[in-house]
Amino acid sequence: MWILWAVTALWAASFSLIGEFLAGNVDGYIAVFIRMLLALLLFLPFWRPNRLNFRKQLLLAGIGAIQIGIMYLLLYHAFIYLSVAEVLLFTIFTPLYVTLIDDVLFQRKHLPASWWFAAVLAVLGAAVIRFNPLSEEFLTGFFLIQGANLCFAAGQVFYKRLPLGDARNQVHVFALFFIGATITTGIAMAAFANFDLRPSSQLQWGILLWLGLVASGVGYLAWNLASKRVNTAQLATMNNMLIPAGLLVNFIFWGNQVDWLRLAIGAVILAGAVYVASLQRRLH
Repeated sequence: MWILWAVTALWAASFSLIGEFLAGNVDGYIAVFIRMLLALLLFLPFWRPNRLNFRKQLLLAGIGAIQIGIMYLLLYHAFIYLSVAEVLLFTIFTPLYVTLIDDVLFQRKHLPASWWFAAVLAVLGAAVIRFNPLSEEFLTGFFLIQGANLCFAAGQVFYKRLPLGDARNQVHVFALFFIGATITTGIAMAAFANFDLRPSSQLQWGILLWLGLVASGVGYLAWNLASKRVNTAQLATMNNMLIPAGLLVNFIFWGNQVDWLRLAIGAVILAGAVYVASLQRRLH
């Protein structure tokens, strides 16, 4: 679990960097492709194709394409229709999707009721923190975000269930994860990007280097490695911990206003969800 907490803190800081320095200044498709390419370059020296059979190589590349490739494309498109607050609000359903996908697709017909309860608690806690009035065009954005949530949830569950060997072996094959994501985002960039909004300053390139090598590269490897060591409910509930963590980072570094009462109540509910999830010790 400590790995999931560490990555949550890492991603919370990275989200603030995107909002403060890249959003509106660097085209989203270009930024995402650069992040995926940098992460791929990080893992290429470690790649040992003979560690996996061809079928598993294709599956791992497909997981990367779904979990972060298509997910990011849907997410960035949703910003056309939604405010940042609404985007955060609509991501709260991810824990339910993680639990549902694991139950339905992997025929886990007897998932403990406590796992479902933990996922619902995680959604409730995040809703308390992030609920805001909705704009008139929220429906299109809502479905785009749900598509992104489903992709991220599905990728996590598929990776958790795909036999890849020990942690060392996963490092040697993880380049495939970013090959899938890089191909997907590269095609989207070629088709939809506004190349007038290329990264131009040293600050923008520095942030992209951090996001690509650390937040995406190290972050997704650590998150997916940890996903194999926790149960489904723990993985589901941790998906929503980014919301209070992101708000705290925004307040500490950028002085953004925080509703402390809602944050406190929501954080307590989220902590309760993680606790309920951890009561079930079996790793499935």
